[in-house]
Amino acid sequence: MLEGFLNYLRFEKRFSEHTIIAYEIDLSEFILFSEINKISEFSSITSSFVRSWIVELIEKGLKAKSVNRKLAALRTFYKWLRKEELTSSNPMAKVRGPKNEKRLPSFAKESELHPTKLDLVFSEDEKGVMDRLMMEMFYQTGIRLSELINLKKSDISSGKIKVLGKRNKERIIPVSSSLMDLLKKLYNIQSKNKRESKYVFCRDNGQKLYATFVYRRINYYLSLATSLDKKSPHILRHSFATHMLNRGAGIETLKDLLGHANLSATQIYTHNSFAQLNNIYKQSHPRG
Repeated sequence: MLEGFLNYLRFEKRFSEHTIIAYEIDLSEFILFSEINKISEFSSITSSFVRSWIVELIEKGLKAKSVNRKLAALRTFYKWLRKEELTSSNPMAKVRGPKNEKRLPSFAKESELHPTKLDLVFSEDEKGVMDRLMMEMFYQTGIRLSELINLKKSDISSGKIKVLGKRNKERIIPVSSSLMDLLKKLYNIQSKNKRESKYVFCRDNGQKLYATFVYRRINYYLSLATSLDKKSPHILRHSFATHMLNRGAGIETLKDLLGHANLSATQIYTHNSFAQLNNIYKQSHPRG
């Protein structure tokens, strides 16, 4: 029933596989709740019925963020139904989700990610060098997990990388000489081991890495290097953004580097910077 919609997300909208799987699960849950057996029955769904689903989700203990993600899947699905002229109705037009709780992004301390500390964590073989490069790439460029695993060698030139982000939006990110040196080091090891691939980060067979593999590796190294409760590649993206702002980067510049569609998504990092400023004030000012 959902195959056409999922192919639309995959091939036309170019959603990540992670998002597609999440949307499929969310829509399958709604189909089960509404007892829909064929796609034409979506035309009979009303706004009040969708609200009753929201109530059930909240009563099951789902947080607002999870509920809103499921509603986003349903909104996108109805847009596709209307586009394909499979329905003329859109119950989602009158549905609002619960208000999300605002939480500041977690991030590592600069001292925890200092090169001298990381030197003690990584080995010098191919596996260790690739893991170190993954961690540095996340922290030095702020790219997303999906962007890292799809990064090709042809996307990298001296001093910059080309990243294909959400909705196929391309951006250029400058990289440091130390990151370029680490790249060359990995390439040399791969060449000696006769490992050929178009991807920067690859498996033994030359194919790109799985997202779950990268997640586990970053989680492991962050456990060694930091005291964070959350340990994911996205934490390094948050750390990149927060540390850039703390060192004087402009919010518009950071928006472009992160690949955000609008400034509101970037502004959450200003709260982290203000929190740090507030702590320094309290610790340093005689009347703080």
